[in-house]
Amino acid sequence: MDSQASNVAHRAAGPAESARANRHWWDLNAEDYYTEHGTTLGDADLLWCPEGLREDEARLLGDVRDLDVLEVGCGAAQAARWLVGQGARVTAFDVSFGQLEKARELDRRTGVAVTALQADAQSLPFRDAAFDLVVSAFGAIPFVSDSAGTMREIARVLRPGGRLVFSATHPVRWVFPDDPGPGGLTVRQSYFDRTPYVEENSAGQAVYVEHHRTLGDRVRELRAAGLVLDDLVEPEWPAGRTEQWGQWSPLRGALLPGTAIFVCRSGQEILSV
Repeated sequence: MDSQASNVAHRAAGPAESARANRHWWDLNAEDYYTEHGTTLGDADLLWCPEGLREDEARLLGDVRDLDVLEVGCGAAQAARWLVGQGARVTAFDVSFGQLEKARELDRRTGVAVTALQADAQSLPFRDAAFDLVVSAFGAIPFVSDSAGTMREIARVLRPGGRLVFSATHPVRWVFPDDPGPGGLTVRQSYFDRTPYVEENSAGQAVYVEHHRTLGDRVRELRAAGLVLDDLVEPEWPAGRTEQWGQWSPLRGALLPGTAIFVCRSGQEILSV
């Protein structure tokens, strides 16, 4: 398949097409992505968002020692490696084999090995109630067509009383173009338009896909999956932070939220005997 994007469209893109396009895109771009952002990400660190919020500071997960943790959409498994360093038992997965190859390279470089496999977040290859905690930092969830199904899958593999914490592009950003400058401050489309963003090659095949959900959509998907939203964190752009990351910039960050972090737990509580 020709991987060169020649057109941007807003059109339907189902689960299979989205997964195929994004798997291929990340396979081709894993090395370039690491070259551009690896220093900021760190090789064994949990960075929640381009605003620079790290778990060392945020403490959204609490004590993870001796917990069974799943990282969804792990990329090169930087966050998983950090979790291992905190004493967690970690399993990670990504749709992209290219990203997993990069993860193996970083395992060798850091000396911290992570159990990582290739999988689609819409159909998790894990047994029910296998994990105490599910973590995802901009992994998989913004890219899947069936995000409601992904929430059900996550709820299925969580133990009673288990927790889910994930970050994604803040839904309000959908109305603005991906421009870090002044052009990115002008509304171009409706917040309520859920039509996927699709980059196509010359044959009209999707080579990259993102899916939009409103804040209300996210809450309803969590609730329908039996998950409870405990907190919604909207990190502010830190004073003095000059680094630009794609559409994220000091200019936009001073005016608009760029990231939403959802802190959730299983609706099934552990019953005391």
